[in-house]
Amino acid sequence: MTANDRPTAVVTGASSGIGAATARALGAAGFHVVLGARRVERCEEIAKEIDGTALTLDVTDRESVRAFADAVPEAKLLVNNAGGAKGLEPVADADEDDWRWMWETNVAGTLRLTQAFLPRLRASGDGHIVTVTSIAALDFYDNGAGYTGAKHAQAMLHRTLRGELLGEPIRITEICPGMVETEFSEVRLGDAEKAAKVYEGLTPLTADDVADTIVFAATRPSHVNLDQIVLKPRDQASGTRRHRR
Repeated sequence: MTANDRPTAVVTGASSGIGAATARALGAAGFHVVLGARRVERCEEIAKEIDGTALTLDVTDRESVRAFADAVPEAKLLVNNAGGAKGLEPVADADEDDWRWMWETNVAGTLRLTQAFLPRLRASGDGHIVTVTSIAALDFYDNGAGYTGAKHAQAMLHRTLRGELLGEPIRITEICPGMVETEFSEVRLGDAEKAAKVYEGLTPLTADDVADTIVFAATRPSHVNLDQIVLKPRDQASGTRRHRR
């Protein structure tokens, strides 16, 4: 799977937003990138730009993950980026199906991909797992229990690996972004107009900002492990405290 002896990086949720930006940035940094997402046609467009490989992937489906991993015989870097949020209801009105989707995508999806690629990362002799969680993995806020709960669980899965893999040739990095203007809010709210209002009056992070941070972590010397990186817009102090002009 490695083209021209480039190290292979696997990026999930690579069809748009942070995943797409990360795939492009890793390609520019010298990686052969395998892009995985359900919207594989979007991944194929990006793969052509960066001489990468696009494969269908649904992180909520065990068989899809198995088939995806079987098609990638070696890998040095895994970027667990697939995830998302649905809804902004208080706990009293929470939609159980939305919560189930968030846990399947953010938590179980990360588990499946990590399990599938650990043998390849070990075999590389210098592996690296980057998991994109959120500042929602560090705090809580009203009407967000489904998402913050899923992100806390995803983060605990990832952080536990730091100790479990100690002594092995695998680095572990958690990326915790604040507000990033991507399709995230549109998916969460189900309305483009409402999503646009989330970012009104402030300058949010871009997908490229997060991708640059991921590439920085992935290209440090092998003995350097950036355990956790929190990045937020200058206009955001916490999950709920923001400055709007």
